[in-house]
Amino acid sequence: MITLTVFPPMFGETSASSFSTKAIYLMTMAGVPWTRENSSDPRKWPKGKLPAITVDGKVIGDSDGIRAYLEAQGADFDKGLSDLEKSTSRGLIRMAEDHLYYHVMLDRWADDAVWPTIRDAYFADIPKPLRGLITGGLRRNVMKGMHVQGLGRLSPEERLARANQDLEAITTRLWEGPFLFGEQPTLADACVAPVLGGLRSTPVATLLSKRVSEDAVLGAYIDRVDEALGQKS
Repeated sequence: MITLTVFPPMFGETSASSFSTKAIYLMTMAGVPWTRENSSDPRKWPKGKLPAITVDGKVIGDSDGIRAYLEAQGADFDKGLSDLEKSTSRGLIRMAEDHLYYHVMLDRWADDAVWPTIRDAYFADIPKPLRGLITGGLRRNVMKGMHVQGLGRLSPEERLARANQDLEAITTRLWEGPFLFGEQPTLADACVAPVLGGLRSTPVATLLSKRVSEDAVLGAYIDRVDEALGQKS
């Protein structure tokens, strides 16, 4: 039995973390026996991050490490896809995980209207008198990284314009079926849908959360993937 350790559910999502949700989706798709363990403290896990799996006493961290392990055991997350479709899938995954995901972070960590709710939800285990002091340093580090990455230098309006191109590309893919590559979820869905869900579920409305929540096509897609692959407890 594989134990998958992930961040707990939050804001109506399968997990507080898009990458934890991705790992849950992958475990479901792989069809292997597994059990979920929730944790809010990633410090003891590989690279200080979650998700992670424990298999026969061995710990494997990171959602891509989990994917590689499951594929080595025989899982095929792109079953039936052509080489051309697999290359398109890779592009969609990178677009979601290396671009849209940073918009999720900025909506939650950079917006002064959102941050207090995020702080008190993410770090509820830290006593209130210390919470502001400890999380203030964490927030500054995140913002410094986002400034170096580049998106942290943009206004919310500029970020919406950047992200909207990605959202339109995803919507175009969904013209052909319920999932990105047809009738069944593939690796791309397990990666893209959690990031979209993260954008939609930001607990205080932002330009991007409204953009996604008001899009009927994207909203139905997020819900469809989670209904097929999600586990909220």
